[in-house]
Amino acid sequence: MEIASLENQTIAEFVLLGFYDIPELHFLFFIVFTVVYAFIVIGNMLIIVVVISSQRLHTPMYFFLANLSFLEILYTSTVVPKMLEGFLQEAAISVTDCLIQFFIFGSLATAECFLLAVMAYDRFLAICYPLRYLLLMGPRRCMGLVVTAWLSGFMVDGLVVVLMAQLRFCGSKSIDHFYCDFMPLVVLACSYPRVAQVTTFVLSVVFLTVPFGLILTSYAHILVTVLRVPAGASRRKAFSTCSSHLAIVSTFYGTLMVLYIVPSAVHSQLLSKVFALLYTVVTPIFNPVIYILRNKEVHQALQRLLQVKKMETVG
Repeated sequence: MEIASLENQTIAEFVLLGFYDIPELHFLFFIVFTVVYAFIVIGNMLIIVVVISSQRLHTPMYFFLANLSFLEILYTSTVVPKMLEGFLQEAAISVTDCLIQFFIFGSLATAECFLLAVMAYDRFLAICYPLRYLLLMGPRRCMGLVVTAWLSGFMVDGLVVVLMAQLRFCGSKSIDHFYCDFMPLVVLACSYPRVAQVTTFVLSVVFLTVPFGLILTSYAHILVTVLRVPAGASRRKAFSTCSSHLAIVSTFYGTLMVLYIVPSAVHSQLLSKVFALLYTVVTPIFNPVIYILRNKEVHQALQRLLQVKKMETVG
């Protein structure tokens, strides 16, 4: 009777187990991911500051990039601090806070899917219709696309969280993950989760494959157009710009599709956590690395900004 009453008791708090099975590496992980998190925040903040302060970067491409950088900061900050806490002590989180974390993180991930598709569409117009580009991608169009991307993410995941909030959690309070993700959370539900599972699967298929399809279509047209251009600086610049975006897209979409559309492909929870690290920590690093170190325009704008600040300090 006592065991049955414990199983039926609704819990109010979860414990995020994180990488509990390798405790000997926790301190090392804490140091490494703290440095990585600081790099993500500082690097993406630099991109935002450089884009805002440099008149030359007031173009649609860099407007979308600044939005992506801001999204990456929020996205990572939703997950990483709790993960770092788990390396030092037991990471407890209330059911309400867990659902809020899932909602914010899931909404930002969905918004990023749309934003990456918008960035691919922007490159498609810039390369395939260069003479009409500024007309087709005016300020109002840019703002409309960005607002749509952000709102779509929160509307889609809002529906999932409403369904999850109807579930009752009892029995085990341990979530075998480093943040509140859908699958590790649903397995702890003692009420019927089928509606939430089916809804999440359908939404994942639609809102992952549709933007990804738009990206592939955009790049197919870009490839055809670029191959028609004689080999030279113009072709190299086009390929360089697109390869930067494709590196982010392939990592982000690849891991999300494996985890949310074909989760059976991941045969262990540890492997699932490693895949999750790819889109929660690795992908946000790409922006600073690619656009600050490799992008000549951003690099030059950053140098000019630092020189101005140095002169102001000296003066």
